[in-house]
Amino acid sequence: MQTIPFIKMHGLGNDFVVLDAREAVIPPMTNAVVRALGDRRTGIGFDQLILLEPSATHDFRARFFNSDGSESGACGNGSRAVALLHGAAATVETAGGPIRLEPLAGAARVDMGAPRFDWDVIPLAFAMDAFAMPVAWEPLNNPMAVNVGNPHAIFFVGDADAVDLGALGPVIEHDPLFPERVNVNVASVAGPDHLRLRVWERGAGLTRACGTGACATAVAAIRRGLVNSPVRVTLPGGDLTIAWAPGGTIEMTGPAAISFRGTFDWDDYS
Repeated sequence: MQTIPFIKMHGLGNDFVVLDAREAVIPPMTNAVVRALGDRRTGIGFDQLILLEPSATHDFRARFFNSDGSESGACGNGSRAVALLHGAAATVETAGGPIRLEPLAGAARVDMGAPRFDWDVIPLAFAMDAFAMPVAWEPLNNPMAVNVGNPHAIFFVGDADAVDLGALGPVIEHDPLFPERVNVNVASVAGPDHLRLRVWERGAGLTRACGTGACATAVAAIRRGLVNSPVRVTLPGGDLTIAWAPGGTIEMTGPAAISFRGTFDWDDYS
């Protein structure tokens, strides 16, 4: 029986279990193990599991798994948690592309790379204008689609809190229009540099915070001329600051924290 150490962390209440395989040997991660560990009643419980591994091309590699066992290309809040845990600036390999981490006092700054807007990169099932998609799920319509390492659909509404995202989120996430599913963001403009945001996260559901959702939503709002950069994005768990200029990369700044450390026996969850 192999005992595995873990670190429980969170960014604005979006919580993670971090497994560090950069030096220690951890068995191959499976969908079943992730789901068992992620169960909040019988496992450790988390929104995402983060697996750190050696990289041949960067300082190290980070893999992100949702609580349903699916793997994601990027995780903004998780990236800040990794920066805090690593404790030094680093360039990190992810499935969504390389990111640059810089720890701060109780927080971190992450260069998330450049957003992508082409319909086939997001991806969508067929060609359409991703700037204002001619689709609707009442009362949500004409979203912008953005890929920031994972796919996002962003809807701008008068009052984000009034949307029944718990009902609409899974419908949109699993719509055939999105062959890799999609993160669903509903946002309201609260000022010239301020957005309020709620997110239905692909593979995790309603979440207190989503870093990539904040990035995608800020980019969409800047492109539509709704706000100016840098943007304060207020989520149920707190605020993130997102800076972006067209043609550049996205810089995200916000808090992260270690909750506790522990161990589990691999055979109990495999």
